[in-house]
Amino acid sequence: MATSFASDNYAGVHPAVLEYLSRVNVGHQPAYGDDDVTATLRETIKDHFGAAAEIFCVFNGTGANVVAMQSMAKPWEAAICTTTAHVNVDEGGAPESVAGLKLWQVPTADGKLTPESIDTQAWGFGDVHRAQPGVVVVTQSTELGTLYTVDELAAVVDRAKHHGLRVLLDGARITNAAAALGVPFRALTTDLGIDALSFGATKNGALGAESVIALTPEVAAAVPYLRKTDMQLASKMRFISAQFLAMFADDLWLRNATHANSMAARLRAAIEPIPGVTLSRPTEVNAVFAVLPPDVTARLQQRFHFYTWDQATGEVRLMCSWDTTESDISQFATAIAEECAVP
Repeated sequence: MATSFASDNYAGVHPAVLEYLSRVNVGHQPAYGDDDVTATLRETIKDHFGAAAEIFCVFNGTGANVVAMQSMAKPWEAAICTTTAHVNVDEGGAPESVAGLKLWQVPTADGKLTPESIDTQAWGFGDVHRAQPGVVVVTQSTELGTLYTVDELAAVVDRAKHHGLRVLLDGARITNAAAALGVPFRALTTDLGIDALSFGATKNGALGAESVIALTPEVAAAVPYLRKTDMQLASKMRFISAQFLAMFADDLWLRNATHANSMAARLRAAIEPIPGVTLSRPTEVNAVFAVLPPDVTARLQQRFHFYTWDQATGEVRLMCSWDTTESDISQFATAIAEECAVP
């Protein structure tokens, strides 16, 4: 397959992760998370998220979000999120069909909630005819490649708490966000009063490592049972836990995320001067959004993998990964320039 700019999920597994998996692939260990590797991960997570943090490994990001949302909301409650949130548009209706939660959507131009936008859906408390707001879901970084600053995120959490709402952070790309902002994980979560997050490593060089991190005792008490009910309990959990430990070792997560972010900045700089290319959104992490002529996109997609984000406008999304190279960027930018020059 040619170099892909479709998704950081297309990238392979970092060699250090494979080496760590090989290291733990020795002998027998208890199943379902009672192994030594998972015990080590539980302690490691506390170093990054605080003493109260509890990690629960799951199979995929959708499972992490659904389990977390169920642990935080009662059956008659709803979650407030943006219209572009992954839980709304990219999880096949799982929050509704599996978690059984109504999603109150907020339209935004940049994929970010604000205190004022939360107010537009945080109402009707006590009205039996309206699904009761119970949870606010924020995504860091967002599906539109934008970042909440620490202050912006703090303001959202404060407004949610003002309304008595719990807060879930969708952290499928929290590594890219933390790297871009230059802050530790707890500065984006624990220190702000967030109740739980879905924490992923798959997009950052793991083979398949996703989790729920509970930051309150209430969430931590509920997740083990919901994880089993939702078919997200791994028997040989040590192999998921090992991937997280590999990412934490020597700050591999930070090196991989920093590289992906820097490659996106390089890609943006390379295609910005090309006639026919219009950059449509800021590049704050590892995503570049641009508008291309439809015929150019069609020809390029025969040579490179990337997604059309908006068919109506011609906007495309170009993702960089931990293994994207400068040569990949150069070849792709050259191809875009060649196709845009075709009369």
